[in-house]
Amino acid sequence: MPFSWVNHKQTRDHEVRGGYLWSPIRNANGAFNQTYENMRLVRPGDIVFSYANGQIGSIGQVVDAAAASPKPSEFGNVGDYWADEGWLVSVYFSDAPKSLRPKAHIENIAPFLPTKYSPIQKNGDGNQGCYLAGISDALGHILLSMLGVEAPPDFTPTLFVAEPNADVLEDLHLIERDANIPATQRLQLTKARVGQGLFRNRVMSVDPRCRVTGIEDPRLLIASHIKPWRDSTNAERINGFNGLMLSPHIDALFDERLISFEDDGRMLVHPSLSNDVLDRWSISKSTKVGGFLSEQSSFLTHHRNAFLVKLT
Repeated sequence: MPFSWVNHKQTRDHEVRGGYLWSPIRNANGAFNQTYENMRLVRPGDIVFSYANGQIGSIGQVVDAAAASPKPSEFGNVGDYWADEGWLVSVYFSDAPKSLRPKAHIENIAPFLPTKYSPIQKNGDGNQGCYLAGISDALGHILLSMLGVEAPPDFTPTLFVAEPNADVLEDLHLIERDANIPATQRLQLTKARVGQGLFRNRVMSVDPRCRVTGIEDPRLLIASHIKPWRDSTNAERINGFNGLMLSPHIDALFDERLISFEDDGRMLVHPSLSNDVLDRWSISKSTKVGGFLSEQSSFLTHHRNAFLVKLT
């Protein structure tokens, strides 16, 4: 089973919480970087050790192979010198049973480090020039043992994906036929339309749990657009602030405008939604889900307006 080691540096929280890796295609000066090229070599099922701030704290498993993708907007000012286009790899991360500081065990680790493009130096300090490094199976199993993992993890999630309806299929066909959309953006828009890819990762980074049920397991959540796909620009369609991670039954209510939310988190319930449904799904009309971010406000306003139209 192939193993990799990623040096997140300042992007660790965004990537682990969002469930992805992202790198530029080349160095800022245009030079080839093998540790960026390694993004294209990983395959679904590969194991990734997450290293940041001197320790390995999470283990990931690759869900999708690399796809061309713009730099995640949630990075903010981090990596201003990076190009906007890069590689995105979807990864399902899980906290390790115990964290590991490689420098404290360097005598056991050093003999197994790659001779080129090593993620850390022989003294145990991180290698600042390395993002994603391939490591040997031997080192991979040593790290698993040190992290308290008895066997290679097998937690590749089967993400909940709703069956595409006629509207979704029509939108997918429109994307494919639009020659004005660059090929890289076309791929991300296609995935975004079914709640996957960069859009899902961005939504997870902003709000990783269902606001109503509290469920955090990404396998059981849908990345739902707040402002509908057909009312959104292409930029809004992959904007993480234009989405919520919702349990499937909550997504169904939200998509049908049977519930909506105020900016302060108060839930609005359509009068046509029967108390029987609410009781069976353990949903209280007085639910407050916590305040939303200012960046989500305009999208929620659009959703509430549609909710109010449904009331009339």
